Amino acid sequence: MRKRVTAFGPGRVNLIGEHTDYNDGLALPFAISDGVTVGAVRREDHRISVTATDLDAEDCFAIDSEPEAIQGWRGFARGIAAELRRAGVELPGAELEITGTVPRGSGLSSSAALEVALCLAMLALGEADRRPDRIELAKLCSRVENEWVGAHTGLLDQLASLCGEPGVALLIDFQSLQVSEVKLELGDYSLVTLDSGQRHANAPRSGGSDATDGYNRRREECARAAELLGVASLRDATADAARRLPAPLGARVGHVISENIRVQDTAAALSAGDLPRVGELLNASHASLRDDYEISTPAVEATVQRLLDAGAIGARIVGGGFGGHVLGLLAPGARAPEDAIEVRPGPGASLIDDAPQSG
Repeated sequence: MRKRVTAFGPGRVNLIGEHTDYNDGLALPFAISDGVTVGAVRREDHRISVTATDLDAEDCFAIDSEPEAIQGWRGFARGIAAELRRAGVELPGAELEITGTVPRGSGLSSSAALEVALCLAMLALGEADRRPDRIELAKLCSRVENEWVGAHTGLLDQLASLCGEPGVALLIDFQSLQVSEVKLELGDYSLVTLDSGQRHANAPRSGGSDATDGYNRRREECARAAELLGVASLRDATADAARRLPAPLGARVGHVISENIRVQDTAAALSAGDLPRVGELLNASHASLRDDYEISTPAVEATVQRLLDAGAIGARIVGGGFGGHVLGLLAPGARAPEDAIEVRPGPGASLIDDAPQSG
């Protein structure tokens, strides 16, 4: 009998709090029903074979080989295996099969969904005495994204995928890593995402343009701003100090400061059932991301306008920027564009089954 497990990692929508996670700020994401599924079968040798069904591509590597970073989707499985071993987890050989329903480059965090599903599947195949908790797993997955794939993201996506719960958004404080639940009750309102048609990539690629390296550049700008301000992170920055910074650093800091306030205000509005106020805050977030953080594009702006014209009371770009999806809060009775997708908060990552397989 060969042990077989199946793990699911959901994508996420970040209601508000963009580009704040790597600045020790606040965010309010929730897990969604779309995600990545990893089926895993234990094998008796010390190799891991990976099939990415949606890409019609394969990879195979030895568990105990010298770790080697590799670009593209193959870096995820190699990175997860290496980081789990570094964490003291004994891994068996495995045959992994990956399928997904989150569009890549959409701003809905297909990469974190993949990392989380791979992590849970590999852990479940093994018989480790100690398994990392969900905060540790989020940090491990983030290291894979940073060091193996080359996207300098924070912990937002991984925490949302691992800690999601139906009916709630997660208020995450990235300075303390405290996660609190905020009820996301929409009533007759609805949240939808609409594809701008422009793919983005948070990891650099050869010949990359602003659409591929802009995310990492923004992170570097924030680090430089914190250095000039003499603070550990932009969580400790003040608006007065930000105004003394050279362009564009002052504007970047201004976005982070104001976005943290908007996250707190959104959580309060949800608790009070004030959905119109949430719409106002989504619009303000988008304006800040467009004007101060400069991560929007003409395709994104056209998509925002489509949602507003359809009856959205708030709409903003989600994810790293430079393309991807736009989130809209539709008023009661509004008709979403036909290609919009309704999103609701769903459960976090989990094992779907854990059953032996003959053969």
